Amino acid sequence: MKLSRTIAIAAFAGATLVMATGCSVARKQETVGEYIDGSAVTTAVKAKLAEDKETSASSINVKTMDGGIVQLSGFAKSQMEKDRAGQLARGVKGVTEVRNSLIVKQ
Repeated sequence: MKLSRTIAIAAFAGATLVMATGCSVARKQETVGEYIDGSAVTTAVKAKLAEDKETSASSINVKTMDGGIVQLSGFAKSQMEKDRAGQLARGVKGVTEVRNSLIVKQ
C-alpha cells in the first residue's frame, strides 16, 4: 500500500514537472535547469514523506525555491509529525534550508 502510494506521488510529480516546465521557463522565472532541479528536490521530499509511516504526505505541501530552500506547508497531526517532516526534508540531497510552516491541528 505504501509503495503504491509512493509510486503514485512520484508519477504525479513527474507529470507535473513535464507539463509545467515550459510555462515556468516561458515566463522567464527561472532556467530549465533550475526548474528541473527544484522539481526533483520537491519530488524527493514528497517521496520521503510518503515512505515514512509517521507523516501524512497528503496533508503536507512541498515547494522548492531557488537555492534548494524547501517550504513545507499544510497541516500536521502533532508537533512530532511537524518536526519529523522537517527532519526528512533536511535529509534530501539538494536541500539547503527547510522553512517548516506546517500548522499543528489541535
